[in-house]
Amino acid sequence: MDPAVVTLHVWRVPLARVPQVLRDTRRRQPGMLFSKALGTGRGFLPHQADLTRWARLSTWSKRPDDLPLGYATECWRVDLRPLRSRGQWSRQDPFGDPSGEHPGTTAVLTRARLRPSRAARFWSAVPDVTRSLDGAPGVRVSLAVGEAPIGLQGTFSVWDSPEQLRAFAHAGAHKDVIARTPEEKWYAEELFARFAVEASTGTLDGRDPLA
Repeated sequence: MDPAVVTLHVWRVPLARVPQVLRDTRRRQPGMLFSKALGTGRGFLPHQADLTRWARLSTWSKRPDDLPLGYATECWRVDLRPLRSRGQWSRQDPFGDPSGEHPGTTAVLTRARLRPSRAARFWSAVPDVTRSLDGAPGVRVSLAVGEAPIGLQGTFSVWDSPEQLRAFAHAGAHKDVIARTPEEKWYAEELFARFAVEASTGTLDGRDPLA
């Protein structure tokens, strides 16, 4: 079933509440088709994890109510409509088989399960990509996300336009990593999805990044 809407919630929580947020972000909700609790960070290495910021990506059969965490000090929610999806997540196709275009604000999710034997080579390649993403023209949001500190990792980013996204994807360090992927065989499973951004509420690091 193709989802009616995809949401990403990002919460800032006190460090003392981390055990509770690990439980709460895994609870199923009515109308939820697929959901993953995610940690966030500045990069893909364990020491770059941000233990006070957590996320949940979910797909829904209908537009959901909010997912409040009463103890969160900050919350940002973005509503998404799938445009393209390639690959699988936990052997599922969470975003269906969409086919669409969107000229405006565009989000991208990448997710991969690393092959343990290739992880070190992958980690040596990604710092250049992270540095090139910081300050790239048109990028509004850039988050490293993961289901585990090591091995189940991805990125979520939001761009002013698909043209700016494509310009980044086909240049510099990111282009090099993409070209190396078939040869290096870093991933045991991977997914790439593109979305139209339909709504943004709340704040991320003190501001609405899409305002």
